[in-house]
Amino acid sequence: MPKLRRELTLRDLTLFAIACMVSTRWIPAAAHAGPGSITLWLLAALLFAAPLAVAVGTLSVKYPGAGGLYLWTRHDFGSLHAFLCAWTYWIGLAFWLPSAAMFYMSSGLDLLGPAGGHWGENRMYLMTVSLIAIWVALGTNLVGMKIGKWTENVGGASAWVLAAMLAAVAGVAWTHRGSATPFDVLPTWNWGTVNFWSSIAYGMSGLELIGIMGSEVHHPERTVPRAGWIASGFVTFFYVVTTASLLVLIPAARISEMNGLAQASHAAVDATGISWLMPLFAVLVLASAVGQLGGIGTSVSRLPFAAGEDRLLPSAMCRVHPRWGTPYISMLVFGGVSSFLLLIAQLGDTLAAAYQVLVSLMVIVGFAPYAYIFASAWVAGKRMSALLGWAVTAIAILCSIVPTDRIGNILLFEGKLFVMSAAVLASGALLYRRYR
Repeated sequence: MPKLRRELTLRDLTLFAIACMVSTRWIPAAAHAGPGSITLWLLAALLFAAPLAVAVGTLSVKYPGAGGLYLWTRHDFGSLHAFLCAWTYWIGLAFWLPSAAMFYMSSGLDLLGPAGGHWGENRMYLMTVSLIAIWVALGTNLVGMKIGKWTENVGGASAWVLAAMLAAVAGVAWTHRGSATPFDVLPTWNWGTVNFWSSIAYGMSGLELIGIMGSEVHHPERTVPRAGWIASGFVTFFYVVTTASLLVLIPAARISEMNGLAQASHAAVDATGISWLMPLFAVLVLASAVGQLGGIGTSVSRLPFAAGEDRLLPSAMCRVHPRWGTPYISMLVFGGVSSFLLLIAQLGDTLAAAYQVLVSLMVIVGFAPYAYIFASAWVAGKRMSALLGWAVTAIAILCSIVPTDRIGNILLFEGKLFVMSAAVLASGALLYRRYR
């Protein structure tokens, strides 16, 4: 029977983690909220990313193999909790994929100039190119990690280059005219920014994905903890530097949460006089986007694979392609569900509100499994990491249900969150009952 193949070295796994964790979508949102976001990034790194790195490193050594958080929860709390943990995490990332694709495609079109920006405001066109992006990203990893890992390597490397470029351009602008935004590092408190705080915490998550890939990593007991700490350090550096760079280039109040990167590229051209910076920014953003979409889609597909091996899902989920060595059916199912969620999220509201619904659902459903991850860390003796992780998880979920000022119909917004969150839990319980 075909098996998953060990293809990931320390370099590959570190870039894989960076590609999965770094998201350019959070940069304009953080900059729009003001310089206080820099403090929030640092707090999220200290109170969430570091405890998560401790938990993932410890649990990957204790319970090596494909499935990561599914294996950890199964060993510590039983198959029901393991299945619900994996199911909610899988669905949370299925919500994440279309919302991320919408942002990246909108940003990429805006970086191409006024004509591209016009197409980015067309809901049908944006939805179509987002679907194309999802399937292109998954397809590059479907043919095997030996080839697919280079998608994540390029995506992770592009994030390094993007951070360096933004910092350099901001430095030039600061030298010539100073900062466009006065720097006050205290976070702003109002109901319009509370929902965003959950996004800050979510932006520092994702390290657990490399634990899911344990059976495809060379010497995982050494490689996973080292890659986790290196990636966590870079991700913190990335968010702090890029957020500060946007604030230097553009006043915070003028930064668009959806199109802030295009604004930054225009400001970069104005500050330096180098016209080719805009297409270069577009290439870097799209390369990092493809790396992230592919990396997360690849790793999360290992959860149904592990559950299928325990016969808690149809046996097709753990079927490995004889030539490519990937759980191809599991990956195709994930892409199909993400595409369906992208379509139904558009019903009955504006494009901006549909995007916000996806983000809030992603945070609510995606953060729930961290309660299990930190519970396993507690069992493994990492008590302080568990307490910090639980606290941030609870705060992030509560903040995500507060509507932003972009939501016109609050009842519809909260209704979608409640119904779809309940549907996730109910469907997981029914599936477990069906296949246990």
